[in-house]
Amino acid sequence: MAAPRSWALWSFCGRGWSRAVSGCRLPGLLSSSPRGPLGARLLSQEKEATETHFGFETVSEEEKGGKVYQVFESVAKKYDVMNDMMSLGIHRIWKDLLLWKMRPFPGTQLLDVAGGTGLAWILGDAEELPFDDDKFDVYTIAFGIRNVTHIDRALQEAHRVLKPGGRFLCLEFSQVNNPLVSRLYDVYSFQVIPVLGEVIAGDWKSYQYLVESIRQFPSQEEFKEMIEDAGFQKVTYENLTSGIVAIHSGFKL
Repeated sequence: MAAPRSWALWSFCGRGWSRAVSGCRLPGLLSSSPRGPLGARLLSQEKEATETHFGFETVSEEEKGGKVYQVFESVAKKYDVMNDMMSLGIHRIWKDLLLWKMRPFPGTQLLDVAGGTGLAWILGDAEELPFDDDKFDVYTIAFGIRNVTHIDRALQEAHRVLKPGGRFLCLEFSQVNNPLVSRLYDVYSFQVIPVLGEVIAGDWKSYQYLVESIRQFPSQEEFKEMIEDAGFQKVTYENLTSGIVAIHSGFKL
């Protein structure tokens, strides 16, 4: 995450717990289910429709928000320290690159979702943002959309609240595109990160969830298609650090 603490995003970002933060400000920047075969099949479809994943665990959609909340409530006090330890500080460079790509100017109306810091905080749901249509110039979300229950709905909301010409920017963990780096990254992720979580934050399970949630997130191309399905155009992505993370961009035109 970027060097200023205002970009250390630790807010809750599951369904019902996402923080929509308008106010991550830089100098001069205003951010403003019957019996029988048919019945059984219907019940099965209903069950499938109401289940989602929490890491590698299958949970009900109603449960996920609370579980994500508990994760971030548990790790909040050591969040910044753990980010530095897990990434060797590289997360700050990733955030700086997101900001450079945004290129904000004085007067930019910025909505930073799942943020956690800023001058104007609003507690809301990323799937139902409490803002009018066509309100913001830029929508950013960093390491947050992975935790949302219905990613498609969050993307649709991002499109709704942006002004025509507005830009969507998302920084998120992705799929490593180098086989050697991928193998090393898997070993580090599953064998080292949870241990760091236990030693530094006293919380193995939350950081095990972190690793699992990254593996469950769509690939770069799959997420690009989801962004396009939400109505964005000129959708692109840029891999950073061999695809460990990627910055996704799209415009409301």
